Amino acid sequence: MKKILSLLVLLVVCAQAVAAVDLSGEIDAATAKIMPKVVEWRRHLHQYPELSNREFKTAKFVEEHLRALGLEVRTGVARTGVVGILKGALPGPVLALRADMDGLPVTERVALPFASKEKAEFNGQTVGVMHACGHDTHVAMLLGAAEVLTSMKNKLRGTVVFIFQPAEEGPPAGETGGAEVMVKEGVLDNPKVDAVFGIHINAQTEIGQIRYKSGSFMASSDWFTIKVKGKQSHGAYPWLGIDPIATAAQIINGLQMIVSRESELTKSPVVISVGRINAGVRENIIPEELTMSGTIRTLDAAMQKDVHEKIRQTAVKIAESMGATAEVSIETKTLVTYNTPELVRKMVPSLEKAAGSGNVQETEWVTGAEDFSFYGTKAPTFFFYVGGMPKGKDVKETAAHHTPDFFIDDSRLDVGVKAFCNIVFDYGK
Repeated sequence: MKKILSLLVLLVVCAQAVAAVDLSGEIDAATAKIMPKVVEWRRHLHQYPELSNREFKTAKFVEEHLRALGLEVRTGVARTGVVGILKGALPGPVLALRADMDGLPVTERVALPFASKEKAEFNGQTVGVMHACGHDTHVAMLLGAAEVLTSMKNKLRGTVVFIFQPAEEGPPAGETGGAEVMVKEGVLDNPKVDAVFGIHINAQTEIGQIRYKSGSFMASSDWFTIKVKGKQSHGAYPWLGIDPIATAAQIINGLQMIVSRESELTKSPVVISVGRINAGVRENIIPEELTMSGTIRTLDAAMQKDVHEKIRQTAVKIAESMGATAEVSIETKTLVTYNTPELVRKMVPSLEKAAGSGNVQETEWVTGAEDFSFYGTKAPTFFFYVGGMPKGKDVKETAAHHTPDFFIDDSRLDVGVKAFCNIVFDYGK
């Protein structure tokens, strides 16, 4: 019995010794070795992007690489999602690492030898398809992390769940998809995940750099629709009708007054943008109805609720004042992407190992949105940016995400690979 107890104590001591060792040098070397493959994967994925919920070839590409590593692989999660599971040699926590896979309905204008020429159907239209938000780099970095971590699994404590997620940009009309569906289908439940980490490439952050924010980081995204109903009349005799277009113009101004005069902007930002207006069929007819739609961005749950109510009141009351009526509907697309402060404090040193302490900085709120936020309903989360802007380039000259000229310098994707790997080994210390 004493021998058995001694052996158990020895195993525990050995496990603790392995956990205490800084493996960042070994991670650096392993990452450098596979970097040519990471860049090759990224460029292949960039050349052949697929839209949300249509990532069939991308999913197969990911599946084949994960199976080649000997991982347990699950496919068809949330339609086209792929999950790989790596079990370390030692007991420990369960961590999830996530990459999104979908492209956008954007026609690429960047002169690259691997530029996308793909086309597809999106909501009834034939469109170009492009990785105009860098999801190709996310997949490549996570595949790289999977390869490095698998090569070091004898020193790995716990389990790593690699999540390759479809439809982050939102599924086609009439479909469901993305992180919310992956969570509903149990991606964080079997095995039960202790924390989730995610990366996003950023075209306005220089290569080699990492940016993050503790607490609320990226905004919730709500989509609103306002239907204004007036009374149709001849364009020459507006006094015989009730003009829904003029009414809508006043409502739009009223929505901006919510931002500039009714929201406590020192607490957190608020953005309300009208992106689409549909009304009328002819220049000399004032139509009976108008529909406008747009997006709401908030970084505080209480402010989000308050803004929703103010939008409803503003639209309805302005319409009433002009003799029209207004109906407002609001649909939540993503939650606030929240970085758990305790987790951030614990893991920032791991990011500094990956990029260097002078290259990791806390940043401000981001009014862009991410459906990574849904993972935070089940476990602590940490989501951060990795730089993709060429070194020395003026940020004002860089093309924004979701545009035809979007460009990523893929020479430092090693930073993302190393960040994922250092997080995994450091978390259980």
